[in-house]
Amino acid sequence: MDSYGDLVAAEDVLLFVNAAITSTGQREFHDDADGQRLSLDFLHAYMLGNYRDLYAGVLALDINDHNAVLVIRRLLETAGEATAEQRRSEGALIASRLTALPPQRVYGLFDALRRAGVNNRRTRAIVRDWLASRKDLAFDAVKYRSGLKRVLRHTHLTPANAPEELGTFLFAPHTRARYATPLLESWRRAHYEQAALYELPYTAAEGFAAKHGIARAVFLERMAPRMTRLETLRLQASAHARGATGVRADLAGMPLTRLAAYVLSLPAEDRLRRRAELTGALESAAGRVAGPHRGSWGAVTAVLDDSFSSFGSVHKRRRPLAVALACHHLLAALAGEYTALWTSGRTDALLARPYGPTPLGRRILDALETAPARLVIVSDGWDNAPPGLAGEVLRVWRTRLDPGRRTAVVHLNPVYDAAGFDVRRLSPSVPTAGIRDAEDLPALVELAQFAEGRTGLAELTAYMDTRAARMTAGHDRERER
Repeated sequence: MDSYGDLVAAEDVLLFVNAAITSTGQREFHDDADGQRLSLDFLHAYMLGNYRDLYAGVLALDINDHNAVLVIRRLLETAGEATAEQRRSEGALIASRLTALPPQRVYGLFDALRRAGVNNRRTRAIVRDWLASRKDLAFDAVKYRSGLKRVLRHTHLTPANAPEELGTFLFAPHTRARYATPLLESWRRAHYEQAALYELPYTAAEGFAAKHGIARAVFLERMAPRMTRLETLRLQASAHARGATGVRADLAGMPLTRLAAYVLSLPAEDRLRRRAELTGALESAAGRVAGPHRGSWGAVTAVLDDSFSSFGSVHKRRRPLAVALACHHLLAALAGEYTALWTSGRTDALLARPYGPTPLGRRILDALETAPARLVIVSDGWDNAPPGLAGEVLRVWRTRLDPGRRTAVVHLNPVYDAAGFDVRRLSPSVPTAGIRDAEDLPALVELAQFAEGRTGLAELTAYMDTRAARMTAGHDRERER
């Protein structure tokens, strides 16, 4: 059996992973932003100081982008405290994770390192390799101009894949009468030619549209073909309000959780009118995530939290409910036989909305009566109708009625509890894992086994090493293309 110290270390790692999956340092329903940030900063400092190897290893897990950036930044800021072997392994993990981050996050990270005065050889090599992996630095120069400009000035790098005129464009853009690179030339012409701005990325074109006094509806209508899926999704409502009917989100291929959030943002009447379209898109997205595991989970019952606290906050509006809705469709795809129980008693998932108390205990009793092979609870853990019933039901079930664990039970929590430095748990006898996106559900159910206390640090470390090897191998294959 593992030593007490190993068990404590495993618990510490799982606690940090839950926080790094769910918290973004923003306000939640029960916690303000300051509390979230302070709690998260403490956990990062604690993990880095006590478990540096494991701290770096979480980059291979399904932590959110906010915490991935914080981990990378802290590792690079404290490179002098690492051994040569640690720097090698950390470098591979950092390089792999950077390729998965949105470019604006990476440029923000590089800028934070600049402000912190971090500019050692290792950091410059990481920046150089990431820039070399960018397929179109001219695009970055237009869309992320200030970020790219600051990083090149700080590191004194000249990317090998950059157009020859990139430096002039970034640091003295108006000294050339013409650019050979088409996108850079479009940017130059957009200063005086309205038609040219429609050849630019949306974020760059928006400023030029305001400068030329172009009506918002006209701009959005003509810009629609060049918008990314996320830009279209974000702007669709305001575009329609201004009469730009050509801006319509393409639901095919949209990530499952983001699609669920979009569905929940629609008025109930729009959801009813578009029921076939929206339900089909959600089922299709869930099927893509389930992949070859579709229908392989046997009898599954889900308890899904749509209580008032699933509203989230003004910064993360309806995020917990979006995760529950996305999990509902994914579990339906994974299960051979599926039963969904919403805390509100609602039976039409498409019309889900945050409402009422959280009678988790009662819904769990209903769920266990279906005798599932697997029970999945998606909730923020605030069981309050009546308080504590869920924990007692799960305790009695696990210790008296099902000690042989015929039913696998897991609690997935999309909300970080700053005061507890973890996500809220329903019962010590049931594993709890934080969840940010429903797409991560299969991996999180696998990770949750380590939270039951039946496996220790060696097994957890082996699991993390496997994930790290898989991630870095994928990164290496991508670089070879």
